[in-house]
Amino acid sequence: MPMERILIIEDESKIARFIQLELNHEGYEVELASDGRDGLELLKTRPFDLVLLDIMLPSINGFEVLRRLRLFSSVAVILLTAKDDVIDKVMGLDSGADDYITKPFAIEELLARIRMALRKQNRTQVSLLTHKDLVVDVEKYKATLRGKEIELTKKEFDLLTILLQNKNKVCTRENLLERVWGYSYDGTTNAVDVYIRHLRVKIEDEDMSVIHTVRGVGYVIKDE
Repeated sequence: MPMERILIIEDESKIARFIQLELNHEGYEVELASDGRDGLELLKTRPFDLVLLDIMLPSINGFEVLRRLRLFSSVAVILLTAKDDVIDKVMGLDSGADDYITKPFAIEELLARIRMALRKQNRTQVSLLTHKDLVVDVEKYKATLRGKEIELTKKEFDLLTILLQNKNKVCTRENLLERVWGYSYDGTTNAVDVYIRHLRVKIEDEDMSVIHTVRGVGYVIKDE
């Protein structure tokens, strides 16, 4: 069984290093980021099973990191906060955090919360996404239509995956741009529309429509 991978986004190097050593001892593979921007870049380019996210960070604070992260990933997140403020906790949970822990904390409690979050993540993870005769295997990076493999570019595959993961929910053009091309991408581009057209050619025919346009908003895959 592969080691579970954890990213620590924490600007206090002593705390980050202490947690890293403890997690390594428990058998986890750990990477560190000292600010929010670097942490987001790692999350976009490498797979992680869980993120330990400090709220008070340079460049981008933890709440903003979490907001942007949730545009493209459902990875488990535990907030690390020096504030024992109910408003901060509520804001973090409402923004998509799975749990939070207040500094200073006992390492045993943090380890227990990590185990709980990873168990929950493993129960809810879905690698096969389906719609009618269309099947997307996220882990194998493979899409098939009526049993025949479809050749998709990376961005086409990522777009299709996001739409299927959010079935029956409208994904705005801005949301898709941010999740596939990156949050700093030029929002005036028509790249989403162009790639949606490419996708439709490959996955739709006269017998099956898949992607629906919500005029002026974005796109959705919905159960008929």
